[in-house]
Amino acid sequence: MALKHLSEFKNLLGTQQRKRLVLAAAEDLNALSAVMKAGEDGIIEPILVGDREELLKLAAENNYDLSDIRMVHEPNPTQATEIAVKMVRSGQAEVLMKGKVGTSTLLKAVLNKEWGLRSGSLLSHIAFFEVKNYHKIIAVTDVAMNIEPNLQEKIAIVNNSVGCLNKLGYELPKVAILGAVEKVNESMRATLDAALMSKMNQRDQIENCIIDGPLAFDNAISLESAIHKGIKSEIAGDTDLLVMPDIEVGNVLYKSLVFFADAKVAAVILGATAPIVLTSRSDSDEAKYDSIMLAAAISKKS
Repeated sequence: MALKHLSEFKNLLGTQQRKRLVLAAAEDLNALSAVMKAGEDGIIEPILVGDREELLKLAAENNYDLSDIRMVHEPNPTQATEIAVKMVRSGQAEVLMKGKVGTSTLLKAVLNKEWGLRSGSLLSHIAFFEVKNYHKIIAVTDVAMNIEPNLQEKIAIVNNSVGCLNKLGYELPKVAILGAVEKVNESMRATLDAALMSKMNQRDQIENCIIDGPLAFDNAISLESAIHKGIKSEIAGDTDLLVMPDIEVGNVLYKSLVFFADAKVAAVILGATAPIVLTSRSDSDEAKYDSIMLAAAISKKS
């Protein structure tokens, strides 16, 4: 199964009970707006941890009804984040979302050894794009967490991402390990890692997906390009997941798709015991809403 639109995440929720999402340091208007809309649409049950007076003020200014929403008063962002993480840890919520708190503060709480959300896996970022010129949603990893992953870290990133795709109904997602060229070059580490991962996949060392690489970006997304270059590939032109060689390439591609290609995007952090909605300040309200839908679709009910 392949999804064509980000809105299809909502269909995957079916009639199951709404997922509980806790917004850490909730007095962030953009995040709060997305959470309120998702709550009104029946996707989540919001829990707000933050400064109660500020939340009530934002609600009054934007006509939000907080009367039936659970609020936990904690004006200190660091303490609010700790409370939110502990709520997920204890099963009071299934999704964590970043509000008016720094990313480093949130991740420090998530990785706390005593009460955090460690699962034993590497944390990694995955983004799903709805692009007008591609026939289905395409995912990209990792553009926001791991700076220059080595081979073992790339394997962990792929395993996280494939697990996410499997939860969304993809039985064998098609994974392209990207490099600047489609041939192995001993001077280009990305091509060596890609070739190793492709062979590992063939021998069931990386499971539940089909991997090919190294592939250049055009080969991965265009069958015509692959044929023109004489590349035989099971996934060329039909890739579900693009694996970046490093964060710089990934970040540039992410922002190019959003700002030049007008792509819609949803993104979450994987590898913790629950999905984390950690959007960029430059992300639109729609992207935050779609990211909440994605997190709800892949989260487990406690």
